[in-house]
Order: sequence, then structure tokens, then C-alpha cells
Amino acid sequence: MQKDFHVILVEPRIPQNTGNIGRLCVACGASLHLIHPLGFSISQKEIKRAGLDYWQYLQVFEWANLKAFWETFPLSSNHFFLSTKAKKVIFDAPLQNGAFFYFGREDKGLDSTLLESNSTQVYKLPMTKNARSINLATAVSATLFEGVRQSRNY
Repeated sequence: MQKDFHVILVEPRIPQNTGNIGRLCVACGASLHLIHPLGFSISQKEIKRAGLDYWQYLQVFEWANLKAFWETFPLSSNHFFLSTKAKKVIFDAPLQNGAFFYFGREDKGLDSTLLESNSTQVYKLPMTKNARSINLATAVSATLFEGVRQSRNY
């Protein structure tokens, strides 16, 4: 089954976040791509617990690195990189079915060279000046539901 969106977690560290994101992907018709190295084992019970009984329905893929991922899914204008350092908000991005949403490690986000080399495709979620960041699963949720809203895929 073709998925409407792709969530790419680059080197995630917290299994519970990944489990929650997996559950969210099932609910929104998205596939989940995990870019190694991971900060946990994919078989850890924390992932399964957070994903509950949804994990069996999740289309999840593991990739050795971003280069391997891009060999299958080449970069295009349909790839969006989320960062608190962005100037544009995700609500202004032209999101369509098949979009790719990239999120970085919980402790440091996406690498600055990746953001610089894809600068026209870097977006953020709007937050007050007092907030440095939000939880990764929450950021994925807001972004994915914006994609669902824009594509009217409900």
C-alpha cells in the first residue's frame, strides 16, 4: 500500500518517541524511515509499548545512512527539513501527498550542513520566544497533521 507521507527520523535516540511516532504514522497513513545509527534497538519493549498494537500495521524501514535513503528516494522539492533554526513556518510549505518530513535527533536536531545544503526546504513550527523546542513526537504530529490538512487526506 502506498503511503501518503514519509516521516524520516535521523538518528533518533529515545525509543518511546519512536514508538509514539510509529503509532502516529499508522493513524495518518505515513511510512516511517529510521536513519542509523539509532540510540536503541528496534526490538526494545519501550518502542512496542509506546506503539501499542499499532506497530504491526506500521510500514517501517531502516537505512544505514541518508545517502542510502536518497538512493531510493532522491531529494526533490517534496522533501522538507524541520528545524527550530528555520525562518519559514511549515504552514506556508506546499505540502502534498508523498511529502517527506525530516526530523533530527532529540538532543541536537538535524545537522547544520544538511540544513544549509537544503536551505530552501527548511521549515519550523511556530513557537513563542521562551520555547527552545518541543518534544520530537509532538513536532512530528503537528507537521504530519498539517500535511493531512493541506492534502485534505481525511
